[in-house]
Amino acid sequence: MVEERAYWLAWAQISGVGPVLLQRLQQHFGSLGTAWKASAAELRGVEGFGFQTLEKVVQQRSRLHPEQLLTQHQQENPHFWTPADADYPHLLRETASPPPMLYYRGEVDLQENLGQKPLVGIVGTRQPTEYGIRWTRKISTALAKNGFTVVSGMADGIDTESHFAAMKAGGRTLAVLGTGVDVIYPHKNRDLYKQILTAGLVLSEYPAKTPPNRTHFPRRNRIIAGLSRAVLVIEAPIKSGALITAAYANEFGRDVYALPGRLDDLPSQGCLKLLNQGASLILPELGELLTMLGAIPQLDVETQLIASAPLPDLPPELQRVMNAFALDTISFDLIVQQTDMSAGLVSSALLQLELMGLVSQLPGMRYQRCS
Repeated sequence: MVEERAYWLAWAQISGVGPVLLQRLQQHFGSLGTAWKASAAELRGVEGFGFQTLEKVVQQRSRLHPEQLLTQHQQENPHFWTPADADYPHLLRETASPPPMLYYRGEVDLQENLGQKPLVGIVGTRQPTEYGIRWTRKISTALAKNGFTVVSGMADGIDTESHFAAMKAGGRTLAVLGTGVDVIYPHKNRDLYKQILTAGLVLSEYPAKTPPNRTHFPRRNRIIAGLSRAVLVIEAPIKSGALITAAYANEFGRDVYALPGRLDDLPSQGCLKLLNQGASLILPELGELLTMLGAIPQLDVETQLIASAPLPDLPPELQRVMNAFALDTISFDLIVQQTDMSAGLVSSALLQLELMGLVSQLPGMRYQRCS
């Protein structure tokens, strides 16, 4: 029997079928193995499968053999997870666009993957001020010393400072790359890269030997946001990749924090914009930040057992909404997106589920499955 992870790999090779379509396929057919054997007429019933996409699937699928492809792929990429694997990061899996392939190098901590150890993203400009560097080091150190794992992108500036500070404090850090996990970029961060391999992980959705590409870096920001329980933006101009990460964090129902700066400082303009849009303020007394981050519900074995417990028989619309819940909280917009139902129907279903004691509403239009 061909492993389900082989089908995630095979589908990922077909041009025009990205992470969002793969999620829809999996939800529609129950498994990508079943979807692989589906006819063109059956695939047409999945939203997003227009004529051109179907034509590519029919042409390319016949030339791919999932089991053989997996064997060959593992020779150059021995370490990776797919959403079919139990060790795939749970928080990332709950998003609307989890990478079909998540490659890694370094030291794995399964508590992070299972959501039992909290991850916090720290992002910001590649050209920070002394103020930004100082607060990045201070915040990363505090997080590491209080059991949080720092997630960033190993870019120049804020990313680099957050990784180094977390490790110096004796903590773990994860770096999400826009290259293959065996390609160091920027090259001057080769020492940082080597240190991360001994104190955390480097991660990427791109296979080995993938070189830098300007389109890869905005895409990898969704992985930083998806892995993290909260995202902290330290310094960011108005046009900044850090704001892309913050936008993904909002989409995924994560908390966003921003470091305030002076009104006439360009590196602070993006942070001020986020604060104006409702992001939480990072205050000088970091105890409040740590308290807020510590209050974010953590996943544990009991929670996982509750989440997997059988539900009472529900009408189709209510069951569809319940199926959108993973192990963590989820935003209203993401439920609408995952169920492909109208906002009105989702709102009505959530109200009924609340009355039944199956879900509860949290601040910020987020919802959580109840015990």
